[in-house]
Amino acid sequence: MDKLLFGISGIPIGDGSQKFNYISAISYLRSIGLDAMELPFVRSVNVTEKNKDLILAAKLENDFYLSAHGSYYINLNADEEDKQSQSIERILKGSDGISKVGGKSLIFHAGYYLKDSKEETYNTIKENLLKLPYNGVDYRLETTGKGTQFGSLEELVSICKEVPSCKLCIDFSHIHARYNGSLKSYDDFAEILNFIQQELGESALKDLHMHMSGINYSIKGERNHLPFLESDFKFVDCLKALKDFDVKGCIICESPILEKDSLLLKETYEKL
Repeated sequence: MDKLLFGISGIPIGDGSQKFNYISAISYLRSIGLDAMELPFVRSVNVTEKNKDLILAAKLENDFYLSAHGSYYINLNADEEDKQSQSIERILKGSDGISKVGGKSLIFHAGYYLKDSKEETYNTIKENLLKLPYNGVDYRLETTGKGTQFGSLEELVSICKEVPSCKLCIDFSHIHARYNGSLKSYDDFAEILNFIQQELGESALKDLHMHMSGINYSIKGERNHLPFLESDFKFVDCLKALKDFDVKGCIICESPILEKDSLLLKETYEKL
């Protein structure tokens, strides 16, 4: 990508007077200055034969970026092999759905450790990811917000080295929550970006998919998303680091006040 895009996760809130679908959401978000939307395939893939052409037309007309968040019911390290197979099927359905509307990224949480060691979990998830055919949609593995979930930065960077179809989704808020408020300053964000650059190369920073929001957490990790100004998440320091490392790609805001906080991010970034 040649710049940093800003968008939201799911359907916009608006002023309460309009009920949005994907088509109207795209034109609305573009009209207020946003660039992207992550379609919520979390419970079902709601791109259909009926709406796919209209969504694609709206995307192209507005020069808009689309990604999708895959099913919540994915665990590539499930104890039962049939549940692992079902997880693969859900990933493929999501990939097919976002492909139909010109999207290039499917984001998902890869799984849980359960009773397995971190090494065993890593190997099982890697083997399952290697089974996924590539259809032009990148499988974006999201950093997770709880210690029970597979998805530390180090684990995902290592997976991306070994599985060519996989790329990163850096959820800075999840990293902050996973380690009980670890991102306290500019240097903490810079350390993440430097690690990605050193391990995956400059190209990874020029096509980086990110999630960001305020977040509530405990010693066990993520609890719920918050507006930026009601959280201790240092979004200005994060944006400064992204600018200094010349990161390109897309930031998806997951705040409860979606487009308002996404615009806050964009406006803050442009003033830096």
